[in-house]
Amino acid sequence: MLAAQLSSYLAAAKITATEEQQQQLLAFVGLLQKWNKAYNLTSVRDPEQMLIRHIMDSLVVSPHLAGERFIDVGTGPGLPGIPLAILNPDKQFVLLDSLGKRIRFQKQVQIELKLSNITSVESRVEAYQPEHGFDGVLSRAFASVADMLQWCHHLPAASGKFYALKGQLDDHELADIPDNFNIEQKIELIVPQLSEQRHLLIITSCD
Repeated sequence: MLAAQLSSYLAAAKITATEEQQQQLLAFVGLLQKWNKAYNLTSVRDPEQMLIRHIMDSLVVSPHLAGERFIDVGTGPGLPGIPLAILNPDKQFVLLDSLGKRIRFQKQVQIELKLSNITSVESRVEAYQPEHGFDGVLSRAFASVADMLQWCHHLPAASGKFYALKGQLDDHELADIPDNFNIEQKIELIVPQLSEQRHLLIITSCD
């Protein structure tokens, strides 16, 4: 049932995933559901809704990613980082979160799904100092874009970009973006079976 739904959603979104990748995505949903009972990782309880609101909501960003090294800040249980890592085995993802239970869950996912391209880090974003800058800084649940840029300004490489996943775009929020940043693209994302708005902002630094 879930496998057929995932397959149809991927087709609707024009996203290609191998049979193994689809099995990994379904296994991730299974682990989320299992751990959610004790760890309260997400407010979404229904696995069908997880497919839409967590898996597909993450994967629609994939075609827009440029580069090889990414960091997912405030990743929670690994969203969007883990679905993107499954779909992009050639890219590396650092999953950053300040809560230990979320990091423990991510590490269990890494073991069970045999993912070699994710690294989980327990840290507040402003305290995390990477050895090398990232091609992309992803955020899905930050309070505002201005906050994201302020707290994550030290994370991208010289040519790196910020990828902010948003719902409905707020003109006031966009107006608060500091002058030394530039919105390179505003992309409307279409998530199969989701009627709510989704947008991706790709932002670069002008410094």
